[in-house]
Amino acid sequence: MPITEFHPKPQPKIKRPFVPKRNISGILLLDKPKGISSSGALVKARGIYRALKGGHTGSLDPLASGLLPICLGEAAKFSSYFLEGKKKYIATGLLGKTTTTCDREGEIVAERPIGDAFSRLHETLLQFTGKITQVPPIYSAVKVDGKPLYKYARQGKDVEIPKREIEIYSIKLIETTDDSFTVEVFCSKGTYIRTLISDIGEALGCGAYVTMLRRTYVEGLPENSMISLEKLQELADSRENQTDFTELDKLLYPLDLAVNNLPLLSLPYNMAEPLTHGVRQGPNLKNAVLPEQTDGPMQVRCEGIFIGVCELKDSILIPLRMMAPECLDTLRQKQ
Repeated sequence: MPITEFHPKPQPKIKRPFVPKRNISGILLLDKPKGISSSGALVKARGIYRALKGGHTGSLDPLASGLLPICLGEAAKFSSYFLEGKKKYIATGLLGKTTTTCDREGEIVAERPIGDAFSRLHETLLQFTGKITQVPPIYSAVKVDGKPLYKYARQGKDVEIPKREIEIYSIKLIETTDDSFTVEVFCSKGTYIRTLISDIGEALGCGAYVTMLRRTYVEGLPENSMISLEKLQELADSRENQTDFTELDKLLYPLDLAVNNLPLLSLPYNMAEPLTHGVRQGPNLKNAVLPEQTDGPMQVRCEGIFIGVCELKDSILIPLRMMAPECLDTLRQKQ
């Protein structure tokens, strides 16, 4: 009996209404899934929101999941200030092996017996709390002479990797298996968890590499407020009117959330308005309310309205990143 091939009838394509891109601003706390790059997650989120502009901060490797702040519109100007905050991660390290990348994506370069590593694990973790020096992995985005380290690695070139001092506020052991351990790490900016796990493995004498990494917290951001790409897409698909972004926009946080961890400088309107046009102010700052700490970037507000980020040098206020002048329209009408 001849076999009859089944050819499914082509389904008609669902035509969605054309939705122009929007000049929308705000911060989305995305729960990035593993297996996708941070840039790929940004593209998907921007597409769902139909946002004209957008960026992300604090990149996560494709291996990693968790909190990835997506900055849409004007918020993208201030995305770099997220990097100043403390962070929390959950990481699993596999003992007995080391790889070229310090995670499961790399090639195994050494295998050693685990031995009595678990009996010394608690004591070893304590050695990595406080201020420590790290050497970032060669497969990282740290730049040397303007070039990311991973490019040197791919080209097989030797390069001197600069050391950096970071701080581990706490390492909490969550669980262990026959050959792995999982920890929660609370750390300063610039900490490489892959390097930390690798260094712990070396201190134990058997080596280790990361098999799971998840970021759970960034200082200054609301906790337990992440949303997944899957949930975002479900919400977008469930709309009766594809041009209605009301429910999606409710998930966005105000863009000044990016700078909440910076000292606050309050200015009167006559000083704030020129700043939005890039005009420096000073040295007479008698009507300004200065924070205690003025040796670095400061968030600037006028009657509670966020206008940007400035720094103070020789009594002169220098604009670093400013909102568009329209941010003061409501106050301008009162003048």
